[in-house]
Amino acid sequence: MQIYKNFISFFKIPNKFIILYFFYNITIGELTNLVGIAYLGLKFFLLYKFLIMTLIIIIITSIVSVIAFNNKHLFTKFSFSPYFVKSNKEWYRFFTYGLLHSNWIHLIVNMFVFYSFGNAVEQYFKFIFKNNANLYFILLYAGGIIFSVIYDYKKHRNDIYYSAVGASGAVSSIVFSSIFLYPTGEIYIFLIPFGIPSVVFGIIYLVYSAYMSKRASDNIGHNAHFLGAIFGLLFTIALKPNLVLVFLNQIKNYFF
Repeated sequence: MQIYKNFISFFKIPNKFIILYFFYNITIGELTNLVGIAYLGLKFFLLYKFLIMTLIIIIITSIVSVIAFNNKHLFTKFSFSPYFVKSNKEWYRFFTYGLLHSNWIHLIVNMFVFYSFGNAVEQYFKFIFKNNANLYFILLYAGGIIFSVIYDYKKHRNDIYYSAVGASGAVSSIVFSSIFLYPTGEIYIFLIPFGIPSVVFGIIYLVYSAYMSKRASDNIGHNAHFLGAIFGLLFTIALKPNLVLVFLNQIKNYFF
């Protein structure tokens, strides 16, 4: 019910019709104005910190992704292209590619997983970090987007044909922050009738991502998954190092 109330309040903001302005810019092609997007995002954060950040990110990502489905110019402009980052200094691509998805399935899966773990991480952050929770959550998500493609940038910076889209790296950072904060929670996977301890799932996920990255036999960004996961883990530890002891105690009490 509280989520519903927050959601309704979000769309009743009278402050200078900020949401109408946002949609207006999209419809007239101003979406590529990155300064405007950053300004609106900052204003959302400063004015409406009580909102669920997971929901805000899902809404913004979904809007941009759906628009880009039918706007090839926008899709090309925002996708991660190491070649154009290097040659044209289009550094913004390190972030904007995370707002795009290749199709509906790609978008829905990423946003579903993000929603499933994002709310839990938000609640942990609010309990641990109080007033800084929203800022740290945004840094965790945005940092996952950027850090997860650093390897691919170095590897493909001279390949004009390489490009990537999707928030998978950021989602991985959220998932592994959740695993670190609650390693004994159970994760259920489709067709498996029992829950897997999240720390066990995390180990399997990292090994699988590293293995598939070396094989490079599909069109999935396994490097981004792996690096996003590592970033989520390290960033959460950096925020509060003594959480490592809490993590180890949970493992000890669960398995021994």
